[in-house]
Formats: sequence, structure tokens, C-alpha cells
Amino acid sequence: MNGTTIHLNGSGPTNGSIVNGSKQYHTDETATVTTQSPKGVNGVGASKVSANGVHASSKRCLWFEEELEEDLRWVFGVSKILHTGVSEFQDIELVESGPFGKVLILDGKLQSAEADEFVYHESIVHPAMLYHSDPKAVFIMGGGEGSTAREALRHESVKKVVMCDIDKEVVDFCREHLSANSEAFRNRRLELVIDDALAELERREDTFDIIVGDLADPVAGGPCYKLYTQSFYETILKPRLSPGGILVTQGGPAGILTHKEVYSSIFNTLRQVFKYVVPYAAHVPSYADSWGWVMASDHPFPTFSPEETDSRISKRIVGDLQFLDGQTMAAIFALNKHVRNSLAHETHVYTEETARFIHGHGTAQKSH
Repeated sequence: MNGTTIHLNGSGPTNGSIVNGSKQYHTDETATVTTQSPKGVNGVGASKVSANGVHASSKRCLWFEEELEEDLRWVFGVSKILHTGVSEFQDIELVESGPFGKVLILDGKLQSAEADEFVYHESIVHPAMLYHSDPKAVFIMGGGEGSTAREALRHESVKKVVMCDIDKEVVDFCREHLSANSEAFRNRRLELVIDDALAELERREDTFDIIVGDLADPVAGGPCYKLYTQSFYETILKPRLSPGGILVTQGGPAGILTHKEVYSSIFNTLRQVFKYVVPYAAHVPSYADSWGWVMASDHPFPTFSPEETDSRISKRIVGDLQFLDGQTMAAIFALNKHVRNSLAHETHVYTEETARFIHGHGTAQKSH
């Protein structure tokens, strides 16, 4: 891409490509001249137009670029930088994007976009809660922006939601900038804890009907990869589930070309710990891929028809869902043949010693 590169960490403009998944802004400036043809229709002068039918004019754009893989980049327009900084745990950016609205970016990875976050957050919360017979207590690992708590609090049966995020700076600026979650942060049923979710679950003695892993993707040097390991699931998380309780975790990219990065490993790891494990996925436009989640429990998951799912939604959830209904639930659980076969044959188990990571790296492996 031609133009100047502006690094988010405040370093000066440079020219060059992304290295090791770092994120950059690009300013792309074009200046074209609008001219009048000597003779237009019926002798009236006419402006020349570009190939797409838009009048040529001076244009200056700001672009955010994320390296999804070593030779694959995802670029979108940015109209405003709302926040940029480095916390103790990760790089943080909040930007205003033309196609996606407000976009939260952690360690160079797009985490959530205002325009389609409902796809991710309805998918990570409601299937598990609808499968549970009567969810009253929910623990959220991560979820600093508040959207997962917002969806969990829509269930009338819920008496308590504990949201435990390690990064206070992320939570604070999301509370300030993401107005869609203001009511959730003010809800008396929400208990906000700033701590490492692993340490918090290890410390607590209460149990939960639903535990949600709304964690950042496992990246080398990031803060979350230990919360995807077999030892964590077995010795710390599982004892905090109530009888019949359900764990649901995000599992990273789940597309045809990307599901083997971490998704299949997380799925197989949970199979070592729980009797019943169910993978599912949906396309999230701002992620430029299908995204995967995994539910796990020692209690069998019931079988619902789309009509029964719709009935549960109407009886249990306050307000209308934007993405999920009975037919959509059936669709996201119907993974394609290629991904199903990969998951069925996956043998890798996620441990601290054998951890897999998606492309990129965390703050611990960067110099600022």
C-alpha cells in the first residue's frame, strides 16, 4: 500500500511492512483533478468520472492494518482514534471505523466491533444458558468490554454475574466509550472483579451454573493462554461448576483454513476433561473469518427443535435477540464436513508446555 505508515505506539511515520503481527495505521492520499470535457451532452460541459462512477476528487484516508497471517492482512478504514495505550498486560486501541463502528483492538488483534459484536456475544452466552435448566450464577473470565455480561444479565433467572478481567484499563475505557453496555455495568446483579481469572477461580469457594471464557486469543506473550490448558480446566475451573454446570469458551478462528491454529486443540483438550463437548461456529464479518466456541459439561446437552429453542428464548430472555433464534442455533452447530473431520481426529492437548498460539504476539514479547 502506498503512503505513510503511522505506528500506534507513538513512534514516528515510517515506510515499510508489518512485522510479526504488529499493527499500523496507513494514510493513503490521492489527488486527482476534476476537469470539464469540451462538449458534454447537448453541448453542456460534463465532469469526468472515475471507473466506479464516483466523481474524482482529493481524498485522504486513514487505514488500520492487522496481519492475520504472515502473508495475509486485514485492512479497514478508520475515522478517529479514540484511545491508544499500553497497559500492564497488553496493547489497547479503541478506534472509530467506517464499516464497523467503534472497534476494540488488543495486542494488535481486533476483539470486538460495534456493528457486529452481537453475533459473537449472543453466540458465546445464550446457547449454554438456554441448554441449562435454570442458570442463576454466571462467571465470566475476561469480557472487559461488558458485552458478555450484558447478554448474561438478559436472562431473568440470573441472580449473579461475576465478571473477572485482568486489565482495569480495558474495563475503564470500555465503560467510558461503549454506551451499549452502560446499563450492564450499573446492574446490581453484576460483580466486577479486576484480577487474573485463574487466581480468582482458585480463590473462590462458590460455584457457578455457567462459566464463560470470553478471553483474548492465545498469543505468545499474551495474558490468557494458561486459561486454555488441560490442567486449568481440570483442577481449577471444573470444581467451580455447579452440578449440571456448563463451561463455554471462545475458541478462536474456526474457518476452513484457520481452525487448526487453536480451535481444534481447545476442543480436544476439553474432551479430556468433560464427558460432553459441543463445538459450534458462526461467521463474524469484522473478524474476516468464521469464529468458534466450545461448550462442555458432565451433564448431557438436551436436544431441542428450533421451535423449542424459540420458546425458551421468549420465556427466558428480556428483549429481542439480533442474531440467534431456533433456526440459527441449529445452523451454527452444523459445522462443515472439513472442520468436523479435523476436530474428530485432533490429538493435540493444550498444556503450558505444548501451547499453540494464533499469529501475533503479546505485550510481553514486544519492546515499546
